[in-house]
Amino acid sequence: MTETALCTGTFTAVKTLWEVRIQKINEELQKEKEFRQRAVGRLVVVWEERVTLAKLKKKVISEDGRAILKIEEEEWKTLPSCLLKLSHLQEWQLHRISLMKIPEFIGKFQSLIVLDLSRNSIEKLPKEIGQLTNLQELLLSYNKIKSVPNELSNCVSLERLDLAVNRDICDLPLQLSNLKKLYHIDLCMNQFTTIPSALLNMPSLEWLDMGSNKLQQLPDTIDRMENLHTLWLQRNEITCLPETISNMKNLSTLVLSSNKLQNIPACMQHMTDLRFVNFRDNPLELQVTLPPCENTEEEERELFGIEFMHIYIQESLRRAENLEDSTSDTINNEEKM
Repeated sequence: MTETALCTGTFTAVKTLWEVRIQKINEELQKEKEFRQRAVGRLVVVWEERVTLAKLKKKVISEDGRAILKIEEEEWKTLPSCLLKLSHLQEWQLHRISLMKIPEFIGKFQSLIVLDLSRNSIEKLPKEIGQLTNLQELLLSYNKIKSVPNELSNCVSLERLDLAVNRDICDLPLQLSNLKKLYHIDLCMNQFTTIPSALLNMPSLEWLDMGSNKLQQLPDTIDRMENLHTLWLQRNEITCLPETISNMKNLSTLVLSSNKLQNIPACMQHMTDLRFVNFRDNPLELQVTLPPCENTEEEERELFGIEFMHIYIQESLRRAENLEDSTSDTINNEEKM
């Protein structure tokens, strides 16, 4: 019995020892397998990055001495990190590539002068955009952006901003008034109900398009945009114009077609620098007729233009004087009685 028990114990011990050894061997084999898989994975990633980088390099062109990355009508929903190898780029032109996100590493591209990402599916501007202190043009029309980050105000060299046809932007950060060089802004086809205060404090602003929004009135302080020469306000819901608009001495183009204006303020007749204005498709109270013109095309062009505006104001003032005289006569007659 003792010998049998001893043999059984020895066998069990040997079996256990071998099981432990086999387990260790299997674990080592598994670790080696995982290491090889990771190594292969890293090689695949490195290879894919090299292939992608080579593809991107082929998209780099030179125009006017600038290194430009130009991609159109391809599928690039995200931009790979290997793009950082091309940080010398001065301009991006990425159109219709289904891009959904601007990478956070965008701030590394300190040489960028123009960032054109029009006609994509971008929903958000990363705060890192504010690191692009040399950026002069930011073109983001036809995207899905809903708001603008405060950090954009750090792009101190910005001269042109295009946020047209994003459809959901309704305001701009007040901090954008720090952009002292910004002279051109396109905000058409969004959800603005008023002209943002930031725009009223931009010293260099010359060109503004806020057509196809939901503007109902213009601020009385609109004349603070004293350098503005072109203002597009077509297809809004504006019912009247503030008297202060006549203080905008540099305004030469004013488009107000398809609004809800019932009258043209008399003060506008003193806007001597105004060269083009459009009041077409407004429910104006008065109907005025322009003098005959030999050139049919010119007559059509001016039908609701600057000449129309002056004639309308004159007719409006004439009727107001007649009404005042009529009222005065009525009062005198009543006093005599």
